[in-house]
Amino acid sequence: MSKHKWMIISILLFLVVLTFSISVGNSSVSIGRIVPTLLGQGTFKEEFVLFTVRLPRVLVLAFSGMALAIAGSLLQTITRNDLADPGIIGINAGAGVGITVFYLFVKTEIQHYAYVLPLIAFISAMLTAVCIYFFSYQKGKGIVPVKLVLIGVGFASALSGLMMILVSSAERHEVEFISQWLAGNIWGTDWPFVYAILPWLILSLPMLYFKTNTLDIIAMSEPVARGLGVQINRDRLLFIFIAVALAAAAVSITGGISFIGLMAPHIAKGLVGPIHKHFLPLALLVGATLLILADTIGRILLESSTIPAGIVAAFIGAPYFIYLLIKK
Repeated sequence: MSKHKWMIISILLFLVVLTFSISVGNSSVSIGRIVPTLLGQGTFKEEFVLFTVRLPRVLVLAFSGMALAIAGSLLQTITRNDLADPGIIGINAGAGVGITVFYLFVKTEIQHYAYVLPLIAFISAMLTAVCIYFFSYQKGKGIVPVKLVLIGVGFASALSGLMMILVSSAERHEVEFISQWLAGNIWGTDWPFVYAILPWLILSLPMLYFKTNTLDIIAMSEPVARGLGVQINRDRLLFIFIAVALAAAAVSITGGISFIGLMAPHIAKGLVGPIHKHFLPLALLVGATLLILADTIGRILLESSTIPAGIVAAFIGAPYFIYLLIKK
């Protein structure tokens, strides 16, 4: 099947999942009333539920899924490691430490800092990425894939433990928030959080569009990339910068979501091949669809409570990670 057909199918699947997410749950709008409500023909209750409760939530999920998918794609390319993912190799946990320190410091409702949180998470995640890069880099060979995964997993565990140490003496509601963040419980579901993550995508995606050929070359091998005139160290740092920025912006709002950045690129490559110009747009849609689906399953699976989207994503992604680990 051609890449254009897969793109159409992915768009339709994304719209179906998005519509389903809006139309199920305690606060929902029936499928037949979504379009009329969007056009201003709904009741007060329908407009309130759609525009205040459901629409900002699914947009946050969609944009976060896209950001994680692109971040995972970039990390897998620049490290030449099919197991790379912002959550698995510790970048998400690095962002979480920054969010935790900031949350405990401001001592107020963190929702008031929607636009600051992605920047705080980015600084913390970038420091983590630099450390992981340093320890997994080997002179003459570049980044060693196995070392990257092992060191990244170690950093993720250590930083998650550090978060719990930081909140061990905190008040109960502070501990509850950090615990929910670690589990990937979507908490930033208002319009300010939509506006907070959107600029990071708007700035990153056009830059990547003009750099897809460079990504294809970097994916081959370091000697080939250098032979073709790619300034590999400069470009690699640029892509790491973009990957960390997107992952940090996403998890600062959604919490510790893992495996979306692992699965989305692999699914897209499996459908249309490894050429970045072809699979990156598809990975965007796959990542958005997976995260919305994980959140929707978590909301409707149990009547009495909500399962965090991060846990649902882990149930889906962990077996896939093990499969890739055995295969690669």
